[in-house]
Amino acid sequence: MANILIAIAGLSPQVITETLYALHQDGIRIDEIHAIATRVGRDAISTQLFAPDDGRYFRYLREYGIDPKTILFSQDTLHVLRDDKGHPLDDITGEEENKILLKSCLTLAHRFTKNAKNTVYFSIAGGRKTMSACLMVAAQMYARPQDRICHVLVSPEFENHQEFYYPPVKPALLELRDARGQAIFKDTSYAKVTLVPIPFISMRASAREGKNGRIQTPAELFRHLVTEKEQPLIVDLHQGKILYKKAELKMMPSRLALYAFLAGQKLQCRLLSATCRGCSSCYLDYRQISENQAVITDLYRRLGGTTENKGICALEKDELRAYVSKIRKDLQKAFGAQAVELLAVEAVGKKPDTRYGIPMERERIRLVE
Repeated sequence: MANILIAIAGLSPQVITETLYALHQDGIRIDEIHAIATRVGRDAISTQLFAPDDGRYFRYLREYGIDPKTILFSQDTLHVLRDDKGHPLDDITGEEENKILLKSCLTLAHRFTKNAKNTVYFSIAGGRKTMSACLMVAAQMYARPQDRICHVLVSPEFENHQEFYYPPVKPALLELRDARGQAIFKDTSYAKVTLVPIPFISMRASAREGKNGRIQTPAELFRHLVTEKEQPLIVDLHQGKILYKKAELKMMPSRLALYAFLAGQKLQCRLLSATCRGCSSCYLDYRQISENQAVITDLYRRLGGTTENKGICALEKDELRAYVSKIRKDLQKAFGAQAVELLAVEAVGKKPDTRYGIPMERERIRLVE
């Protein structure tokens, strides 16, 4: 029989030691700790908790007389979120990253609730709110009567303090800030770390399938995932507009000509077996763009421009960078800061080999000519 803690780790790995402390204070033994983290979160755990000489996790165990061998918690139990190419995610910034996160949460919840002798503690105390929400969903889908969802409340003045990881056996003075921003010192003996059980409605019965009552895997559950329909990016040359979701942008002909050309490059990509996510194979450098000057000029004329515009009709390298910057500003103003990361012209690689392209998946791009 094992008690397993599944935790979300953001940029403040203190929540792991705080949760472990709170569980121990309630007399709950923990045998394994599994943390779901981004690359940045993993590095924070490695640096702050696992540091050989002064890792706060090992310091906690020493102070409270706990043998490190009794808890399985190491680099091997850090579950780093990765994209479909195996690259670690630095942050959860959009819908695709959130799907990866949810799948990871479901996978761990499914894995550790298989064994009827295990008790799983799902800690939703760390990370972004979306990370806590995904672990909560996973827990509700797979948790059994013996499993628990918990949160940890820390005294406000100590919460998120970079030097507070748990109430130490020997109290220490920490420098804090009062409401006016003035430095004050407070003893850690005043710190309270409270474990708060979260009531939940188990949906495990809903995850059963077939006559034998087999629990569905995360991949099977994902078939029923309810998500917002992905909206297309429409580049309408007839109207001289870019449309995305419920907004539209009337863009200057010179800028739209370059943008439409790069959208066309994305649509012409022949790597049909590859995903566009994180791929820049269809991106072009300045020389390749210059070789297509006639195409860009033709697009400009079709949009109502004149050949008197020497900029877009005889594009220089510095002008290209300026156009890319102006296009980004136009898109951000029309569609917002989050959408612009998918819509704006992206530059990859170092000068002078910088290549340009649109990161949005080609399946979502429509070019109306």
